[in-house]
Amino acid sequence: MTRILGIDPGSRITGFGIIETEGMKSRHIASGHLKIKGDSLPERLKQIFDGVSEVLAEFSPDEMAIEKVFMARNADSALKLGQARGAAICAGVTHDLTVSEYSPTQIKQAVVGTGRADKAQVQHMVAQILSIAEKLQADQADALAIALCHGHTSKTMLNIPTARSRRGGRWR
Repeated sequence: MTRILGIDPGSRITGFGIIETEGMKSRHIASGHLKIKGDSLPERLKQIFDGVSEVLAEFSPDEMAIEKVFMARNADSALKLGQARGAAICAGVTHDLTVSEYSPTQIKQAVVGTGRADKAQVQHMVAQILSIAEKLQADQADALAIALCHGHTSKTMLNIPTARSRRGGRWR
């Protein structure tokens, strides 16, 4: 059984989701979000690092997955998102985890079946796959989707002989 932490990074709200996978079955362990307060970016980055570190200490995941930065309309927002990702990645690496990265399209494809799915479709499918009855907050659902994407992708990669030797996109 593999325990996976998915992180949906943000400089104001960082979502987290923890699942356990065995074969093609996944089970919801915990999920939520870290509300980041303060005006100073360095202060917020410390809160992200500390918050992710607390989640890691409490749930002891085996692996970590995080969403890649994508460039939208605002370069400043993309830079802040990149810094938030960095704080979360540093927390994972500090706890000796391998950190895998996935694009939004890869995550949506793995969970919904199409890379162009909207947030509502992702939330619905995550709840269905993990048998979660309550309404999921968007960042929480995205983090669980990232964990599911990693679980599905890593299982598939193990079955491809050449993929075992080339696992790009990982931090260690």
